[in-house]
Amino acid sequence: MTRAAVTRRLALAMTAALCAQPITLHQATAQKKYDPGVTDTEIKIGQTAPFSGQASAYGTIGKTQAAYFKMINDQGGINGRKINLVQYDDGYSPPRAVEMVRKLVEGDEVLLTFQLIGTAPNAAVQKYLNQKQVPQLFAATGATRFTDPKAFPWTMGYNPNYQSEGRIYARYILQNYPNAKIGILYQNDDLGQDYLKGLKVGLGDKAATMIVAEASYELTDPTIDSQLIKLKAAGADLLYDASTPKFAAQAIKKTAEMAWKPVHILDINATSVGAVMQPAGLENSKGVISVNYGKDPLDPTWKDDAGMNRYFAFMQKYYPDGDKNSNFNSYGYSTAALLVDVLKRCGDTLTRENVMKQATSLKDVVGDLSLPGMVTNTSPTDYRVNKQLQMMKFNGERWELFGAIIEDDSKE
Repeated sequence: MTRAAVTRRLALAMTAALCAQPITLHQATAQKKYDPGVTDTEIKIGQTAPFSGQASAYGTIGKTQAAYFKMINDQGGINGRKINLVQYDDGYSPPRAVEMVRKLVEGDEVLLTFQLIGTAPNAAVQKYLNQKQVPQLFAATGATRFTDPKAFPWTMGYNPNYQSEGRIYARYILQNYPNAKIGILYQNDDLGQDYLKGLKVGLGDKAATMIVAEASYELTDPTIDSQLIKLKAAGADLLYDASTPKFAAQAIKKTAEMAWKPVHILDINATSVGAVMQPAGLENSKGVISVNYGKDPLDPTWKDDAGMNRYFAFMQKYYPDGDKNSNFNSYGYSTAALLVDVLKRCGDTLTRENVMKQATSLKDVVGDLSLPGMVTNTSPTDYRVNKQLQMMKFNGERWELFGAIIEDDSKE
């Protein structure tokens, strides 16, 4: 080969290499797309929780979630990235939640907020997060406003919709206590109002005659004694209790002190044995009725269950000081696992838009602690993560499931 031919060949090879180089770099860049909070080694997420204050019983949820992410990080993280969970104590105070969430978004620059706990704190930051287009993902509340993709496309609640739950209780009451005189105790916020609406819609025309009295309370109230005295005096023989742990425990204890024995229906948010039933008295709590959508760690039905065994092993290693039998902690485990699932689905496109896209396209997802037959399905028009429930009753030691799985097929 002549020297000229060799020179031409080398020139062509160099030209090809130079032309190919930008394509390779472009392809590498295209494979990774990040929003604030993400690097090649980290995914930063933010959370506020009531580690103190009136609803501090919920604080253990955040501790469980932090422990779960530590486990994931010890296993190598998500596609090689470690989760950095930034947590602040909001004391279940809406103004404090606003201050802390702004700090998370504008100061810490998190990719998303995860499992902000409580209806009032979530409501206080909902508009802000949607304006900033920051995911308010798997908010720890079931208020209807947190599963409204048209009004709030960046907000997605985790808990069963409170109105759905209320309709299910109404169905149960009509089938089993058609002549009940219903006394309603409810927290005076979105949580309580949603439960109230769900019950009344579910009762339909019978609501006017079956409901004999209503009494609300504020989160700042020291006790609810006067409200319960009012409901008993009205002749109620069924107590519909839409409250949070501290007040639910007070209600159970006070009804026992008054020797008042109504059928007691309690919302799912206040069913912790450790935080509610034990403080109220296990014997006093016997017969309370509620619903569930996850396996109860106290239920011996699951003693050989693989998912429950993974949960117990996690608690023993990563949160040994936590109560492994608490359904708050099993809740924290399940929610953290679902977030990890969503982030894995995002691959290297860790943008806020893709996070919402993946979270709103879940198909037949089954968690370690999902009840048999229950699956998670979401869509861009249906943000509800949990739409299936099963009735349960407290037997003085633990909750016992009964009846068939009930799915809320409404569009609300």
